[in-house]
Amino acid sequence: MGMPGGQPAGCASWRRAQGLPCDSRMRLGWRRLEASGSLPSQTFAFHAALAETMMADRVLDVVAVLEKDEPVAILPLCRRRGWFRRWHGAGARQVYEPVDALCRDAGAVARLAGKLARLSRPLRLDRVPAHSPLIPALAAAMKGRGLIVTRPAQASPTIAFEEGETDPAQRFNAGRRSDFRRARRRAEALGEVSFEMHVPSPETFDGLFEQAVAVEQRSWKGEVGTALGTDAVKAAFFHDFLLGACEDGNCRIAFMRIDGKAVAMHLAVEFQQRYWLFKIGFDQAFSRCSPGNLLMLHALADVMARGLRGVELLGEVEPWIAEVWTREATPCLRVQTYPFNVRGLASLAAEVTIWAWHRLPLRRGAK
Repeated sequence: MGMPGGQPAGCASWRRAQGLPCDSRMRLGWRRLEASGSLPSQTFAFHAALAETMMADRVLDVVAVLEKDEPVAILPLCRRRGWFRRWHGAGARQVYEPVDALCRDAGAVARLAGKLARLSRPLRLDRVPAHSPLIPALAAAMKGRGLIVTRPAQASPTIAFEEGETDPAQRFNAGRRSDFRRARRRAEALGEVSFEMHVPSPETFDGLFEQAVAVEQRSWKGEVGTALGTDAVKAAFFHDFLLGACEDGNCRIAFMRIDGKAVAMHLAVEFQQRYWLFKIGFDQAFSRCSPGNLLMLHALADVMARGLRGVELLGEVEPWIAEVWTREATPCLRVQTYPFNVRGLASLAAEVTIWAWHRLPLRRGAK
């Protein structure tokens, strides 16, 4: 995966990102506004990386509210080319993570919602946290301008820590704790077991990132072709995004090793006192000692010891998450707007037709 200079193949440095339609002053203001954020998918590093990689063929726009040339609200949008194409919240479909507007306060949310309500195209935000103030603000702004439809979307799994909690093993019953001890003994029977939680600098990042990608490639994801090592565009995104997070000291790369060999990894970001886990992987050759679970247990202990408030597992609530780690999840909504114009009404009519077509066989079967 390497190339001269230590940069992974196909990965452009985020510092060269030119895809986002905003100038240097906007970028600096965006970074300052991140202090008001709740999701790492609201950061400039996230969207700069998207623009250069996974959305290189999209039309991009950054809807922003400014005060004295300083942004107080931001929502990046993207769409495919074409007269009937709708706007989407950038990032939700590309990496399937929750997205939301980045806003300083309630007044900024209302002003941003007003701008979104005046868009001439339909808008779809796929996974907005249900508690987002943008949802009621947009519903109010759409009155008289169009329709808004909200539906449940895939929730995002989360682990919240209790105050003073220091030992993650105590979160589990005796049987599960026994499973962890048995897995650790099996790992130790293979060699010396060690754990690492790196805070990479831009200079050390590439080597650690390549090691993490190599571990994931040796997992089931490598076999089915969904690992970063077999998806150059997605690998470029995560490379650029996490390298950008290094600038603020927020990137985390964790490993479990047996006799120095990396057998499990995390690619994560710390943001707003939480550990956001974007990618995990483990070497299937070591599956009998559950390296993925052992590394997760170590990561929980590490972030507890440093006083973080919890872990965000991102993705969706999968069986392995619910069975072992958490049944808690942050509810999300899909928000769609249809302006009262040709584009909006045509889009609404097309979706109603598709919905009715798919329902028709069910009605016939019920008769």
